[in-house]
Amino acid sequence: MTHEDPYRLSTPRATPAAADGAGAVSRGDVLRTLLWAVVVISVVANTVASFADASVVVHLASGLVTVLAAGTLVLRGLRGRR
Repeated sequence: MTHEDPYRLSTPRATPAAADGAGAVSRGDVLRTLLWAVVVISVVANTVASFADASVVVHLASGLVTVLAAGTLVLRGLRGRR
């Protein structure tokens, strides 16, 4: 029985299954990474807007983007546990 650590930063050693494309990055991994990037960027944008004394529209827009991206991450995480 082998256990793969999902938080491992280095690449795992080559296995026969990896030669078949099993180690390829999936669309889900790419989407999750992009959603996290959107969350971070929108939080930073909201923080900068706070210090720049921007209008309420900018705060609402960046907050909405943050909530949508974070909500999508949560839903995908919950759906993946089933």
